[in-house]
Amino acid sequence: MQVFPGVGVSPGRIIGSVRQMPKPVGEPAQGERLAESSTPDDASALLLTASKAVHAELKRRSEGAQGTGKAVLESTALMATDPLLIEGAVTLINAGTSAERAIWDSGASVAEMLHNLGGYMAERAADVLDVRARIVAELRGVPAPGIPHSDTPFILVGEDLAPADTATLDPSIVMGLVTSGGGPQSHTAIIARALGLPAVVAAVGVDELDDGTEVYVDGAAGTLTVGPGPAEVAAAEAWVALAATLAVFDGNGGTADGHPVPLLANVGGAADAVAAAEAGAQGVGLLRTEFCFLGRDTEPSVDEQVAAYRGVFDAFPGKKVVVRTLDAGADKPLPFVTDATEPNPALGVRGYRTDTSSPGVLERQLAAILAAAEFSAAEVWVMAPMIATAEEARRFAAQCAAAGLKTPGVMVEVPSAALTAEAILREVDFVSLGTNDLTQYAMAADRQLGPLAALNNPWQPAVLQLIRLTVVGARAEGHHTGQVKPVGVCGEAAADPALAVVLVGLGVSTLSMTARSLSAVHAVLSRVTLDQARELAQLALSASSATDARAAVRAHLPILEDLGL
Repeated sequence: MQVFPGVGVSPGRIIGSVRQMPKPVGEPAQGERLAESSTPDDASALLLTASKAVHAELKRRSEGAQGTGKAVLESTALMATDPLLIEGAVTLINAGTSAERAIWDSGASVAEMLHNLGGYMAERAADVLDVRARIVAELRGVPAPGIPHSDTPFILVGEDLAPADTATLDPSIVMGLVTSGGGPQSHTAIIARALGLPAVVAAVGVDELDDGTEVYVDGAAGTLTVGPGPAEVAAAEAWVALAATLAVFDGNGGTADGHPVPLLANVGGAADAVAAAEAGAQGVGLLRTEFCFLGRDTEPSVDEQVAAYRGVFDAFPGKKVVVRTLDAGADKPLPFVTDATEPNPALGVRGYRTDTSSPGVLERQLAAILAAAEFSAAEVWVMAPMIATAEEARRFAAQCAAAGLKTPGVMVEVPSAALTAEAILREVDFVSLGTNDLTQYAMAADRQLGPLAALNNPWQPAVLQLIRLTVVGARAEGHHTGQVKPVGVCGEAAADPALAVVLVGLGVSTLSMTARSLSAVHAVLSRVTLDQARELAQLALSASSATDARAAVRAHLPILEDLGL
């Protein structure tokens, strides 16, 4: 049997037939010129019509999506009519280049610029190339690239998936995902986890498999096996029964010896919140408020925001809902907040920092959160993203107090915040670790790049040390006040059942994740005592690499193998 190793990003064991993502739209001929019967104005008009059609189609698809998928589609739709992309193409058309070649070359230029900026902006390069292909397909009158149609379930395989594709996957048809590119925090990985699809990324060579090839995918081990045998068939059959067992969470997270660990949900809107409540989530650990802002040219009104937040709050009466204020910038540029000319947006004016460059947006958002909270029975907490200093934390707490919000907190996703957690917690009531960005910044590794998947791994001992230092800082601050303030995790690390045990052992008080991960995390966490979790945390901290840390912990958690996790 031929085995393709990769990085497992969503557990599950399945057998199915491969369907490859269609090959990309072919490149127009080099130097292709306008037809003699066409004028630059005619070609420009056709291009604008095509770009608007792509924009409209992506917007239409976004209306049927929810949460993260909706936000991704709306953001990609904006790229279809991006002035930099379109104006660059029109300039080339006016010089005599054909419309197809012009948008192709303009897209290449914009994508290269974004790639060179690095960080989150490099991720946007894939969006540009996806949009470019869709516009060329529209100009040619051929189907746009996308997920193949099928009446029977299949395992989707390809080099990588564009955000617009991953956002609208139908889990009743697509059984699992395997890509030769991508990283553990790519769009493919995040949406696979949200949909509960077994998924493997960075499995080099799988994009060469023929359609119809029968394969076995182990999303926990991170492998694709061609021609599965009896052992793989038995494992896949066992997973079906286990998955049904893991689908239940009673809403009481904690360890085997009764130490409570509330399991919360990350949500991106009211529909996500309702689904999370139905899955047993004990509250919301991260409400991504960007869902109100993305896909717009202007700031939403306070009334619009109130209505959107109320839909989330009402799903959790009497329970905690942690609202993250607008995290604009980097991979989430907004025309009324961010500066598209920044040389390095991932290290630029993003998150809380936009309050300085665009004053008033945060003030109005805090007013909307308060208004929504006053009409709801939810316990609303508010936190700011991209906080780097105690001074910033103090300023945000003052802004919350001025707005009438009683429980301010901050995200710990910049290493400096972890290192100065004690000082920061003197200013606010809680912190929440955003492990996706914390890992990226600590390891200087773009979280979207497959070649850096080994570095961009929350199991890295350096990242675990930063988490430990955050907890130590909270305890030191609590020593002076007599009460230790909560330290939660709302990054993707919390959705890994083995890593969740380590996080609890490090002293993290709450875990927040995609709702589909709640039952699996609970199943493992409820089988270890707090002392065992602490021992495993020390084991991970003492490892010399992320691979060794993960292997050492998993070796002491045989329940993971039993549950196919």
